[in-house]
Amino acid sequence: AGPAGLSCALQLANLIKKHKASGGKPELSAENIYVLEKGREIGAHQLSGAIMNPRALRELVPDFEKSAPLDTPVTDSAALLFTKNSTMRFPVTPPPFQNKGNYVISLSKLSKWLGGLVEAAGVNVFKEFGGAELLYEGDGIAGVITEDKGLDKNGKPKDNFTPGYELRAKVTVLAEGTRGSLTKRLVAAKKLDNINPQSYGIGIKELWDVQPERVPPGYVAHTLGWPVPASIYGGGWIYGLSNNRVSVGLVIALEYADPQCDPHAVFQTWKTHPFLKKLLDGGKLVRYGAKSLPYGGWYAMPRTYVDGGLIIGDSGSFLDSQRLKGIHLAMKSGMLAAETIFEALKSGDTSSKTLGKFPKKVEQSYIKKELWQVRNFHQSFQHGMVRGFFHAAFQQITGGRGLIDPMRAHPGHEAYKKIKGRLAPERFKGDGRLTFDRLTDVYHSGTRHEEDQPCHLHVADTNICSTKCVVEYGNPCQYFCPASVYEMVKESAGPPKLKINASNCVHCKTCDIADPYQIIDWVVPEGGGGPNYEGM
Repeated sequence: AGPAGLSCALQLANLIKKHKASGGKPELSAENIYVLEKGREIGAHQLSGAIMNPRALRELVPDFEKSAPLDTPVTDSAALLFTKNSTMRFPVTPPPFQNKGNYVISLSKLSKWLGGLVEAAGVNVFKEFGGAELLYEGDGIAGVITEDKGLDKNGKPKDNFTPGYELRAKVTVLAEGTRGSLTKRLVAAKKLDNINPQSYGIGIKELWDVQPERVPPGYVAHTLGWPVPASIYGGGWIYGLSNNRVSVGLVIALEYADPQCDPHAVFQTWKTHPFLKKLLDGGKLVRYGAKSLPYGGWYAMPRTYVDGGLIIGDSGSFLDSQRLKGIHLAMKSGMLAAETIFEALKSGDTSSKTLGKFPKKVEQSYIKKELWQVRNFHQSFQHGMVRGFFHAAFQQITGGRGLIDPMRAHPGHEAYKKIKGRLAPERFKGDGRLTFDRLTDVYHSGTRHEEDQPCHLHVADTNICSTKCVVEYGNPCQYFCPASVYEMVKESAGPPKLKINASNCVHCKTCDIADPYQIIDWVVPEGGGGPNYEGM
C-alpha cells in the first residue's frame, strides 16, 4: 500500500467499473482486488523527502488538487555547495535540481489519501498483514501467504496464535518498495536480474518545527559537499513545508569503501553546518525516519513479469537516479500494471505471455523516456563525485549514453576495504538539541514491535560476525544501521557476540543490502509493527 500498489489497485478498480457499466464480459469485480499493508495503517511505513511530480497523479485522479494532501507547491529551487563553514548557491540551478511545477508533500499523507480512494472504490485493504511467502503453481505465482501472528521469540504459538492466511490470486503484484523480501527471492529463483545488480542508497530524514520565517513554504534546496567526502556519492535536502515545518535529510550511496562509515553520524554532523544550524536553532524535532532507495535505474531493472505476477514501483527499479524522484514513476508503473492485468483478466490468460505486455507498455510511456536519459547516471559515481560529474556531463550531451553504454556496476557491499587493524571510531552522541544519537531518533520514528516474536532479521552464521567480520571489516552493521539494531557485545574473555535489537528496526532494509557477507536476510515481522511515519 505505497504509491505504486495503491495506484495499481485504484486504476484496476476504475477499469473494472467502466467495464461493468458497459456490460462487458466476463464479469469482474473490484471486490476481488486485495491490498496487503504490513503497517498499522496505510502510510505508516511510507517515507520520502518528498518532492512529487504530479504527472501520474493527474492521470489517475484528474481533480486531485481538490482533495489531495499537497502541502505546498515548490516556489524556489536552489543548489547549494557546502564547505565546513560556508555556503555557496549555484548561480544557475542545474536541471536535475529544478522543481518548478512540483509539490512538497508528505508521502505518508498522500498514501493515506490514496488508500481512502482505493477503499471507496470497493477494494479490500488488509492492514497489519505482510506477505511472508509466495505461493507457486507450476512455474507461476499463485498468491501469497501472510505472516503467522502470535508466535513467541522461540517460534512457539502463544495463546493468540493465528496462522498466516493463504491468499490465492490470478495475478500477484509485488509493490514492496526497495529490496522487497518476496521480490528478492523471486528475482533470485527465476533469474530475473538485468545486466547490472541493483545499486542502493540510504536516506535519513528528520521533520522539524522551526521558528517563524526561517524557511518559506515551497523552498527546496539540495546540498553537495561537506561533510560528505568527494569519494562518496551523497547530498542533503532542505524542503520548506507549511506551518513553519521543514524536512531535512541526507542520502548516501551504499557503496562506500570505509566499512566504519556511519551515515547517521554524517547526517547529524551535516546539521551542524552554519546554514542548517541557523535554520533549526530554537526548533523542535518532530519525526525521524530512514529508508533505502534503488539507484540502479534502467540497467538494474529486473524482468518485471512472470506467470501470474508483476513487479512495480521501487521493487522494479522505477526511480530516476539523477533527480532522486520516484513517486510519479512508481504510480505510473502501477497504473500500467493495472491496464495489463485488466487485459489479462478479460482474455482469461494471466500467463507471462499476456503479462509480458507490461514492459512493452512501460517502454511506450514516459517512464522509459525519463529513465533512458539517466540510464548510466548513478554508475558514473561509483568511484567518487569528481569522476561522476565528468561522466555525467557527457551523458547530458549525448542523451544518457555518455562515454560507455551500458556502464556496468557492482554490488555496493563489494566496495568495502578491509580495516587492517584500525580501531573502532568513537560513536556519535549528539547534544540533544540540534543533533541526536540513534536511540533518540528511533524514539521519534514511532517504531514499535511486539517484543515476544521471532526475530525478523535472520543472520545465517553469527560466528562470522564474531570472528571474520570483526577482523576484516570491524562489524559495519553497527555503523550502517540507522536504528541501533545491531550491537557487538563483549560479555567474557571470548570474542564479541552479535546482539540484535529487532524492536528498533525501522524497516529500511539497509542491513540486507550492505552486509559484506550477504548473510543477513530481512523478512517481514508480525504485521502492525515497525515505524509510524505520520506526516513524513
